[in-house]
Amino acid sequence: MVWNLPNLLTWLRILAIPLIVVLFMLGGHHVDGPAFPLAGLSFAVAALTDTLDGYLARRLGQTTRLGTFLDPVADKLIVAVALVLIVSQDPRPLMVLTAAVIIGREIAISALREWMAGIGQRTAVAVSRIGKFKTILQMVGLTMLLFRVNLGPLPIYLIGQWLTVIAALLTLISMALYLRSAWPYLSAPT
Repeated sequence: MVWNLPNLLTWLRILAIPLIVVLFMLGGHHVDGPAFPLAGLSFAVAALTDTLDGYLARRLGQTTRLGTFLDPVADKLIVAVALVLIVSQDPRPLMVLTAAVIIGREIAISALREWMAGIGQRTAVAVSRIGKFKTILQMVGLTMLLFRVNLGPLPIYLIGQWLTVIAALLTLISMALYLRSAWPYLSAPT
């Protein structure tokens, strides 16, 4: 059952990454063309599949080991690639620091979750509400940063920038909460 609908949606999210990269790169330094908005919209659709695949897996009883592994990998890949693309166009310290915080946290928490699973305590670092809220802000913010084009008087890029910065701050808070939950296991004698 590894080729079920939820897993196919996860694979589509991974396969969307090259499309997003190509569209974004086609935009070059010209914000007035359709490439950036198409990259942003492609990212948004891919981000929506993250919510949909998990929901469908639970609803249809189609959770698999492959899906459990692949879903967070797909999330981290698409977010990291989006951040690299954004920083390639906007290398200001705020954006570089925001990208470094988000990517660094993802690596650290992935390693922590793997280690906790290895000692049979994975549920001690389960996804929290603040983590879910962070993900929503991050996905909306990154969509807007990739989209880049203002919609009338609405400064899409600026709004996306601040949503992503807030997501990075929530990233640090959620990391602290995960580390606090794991601390009894991390500090225990070996």
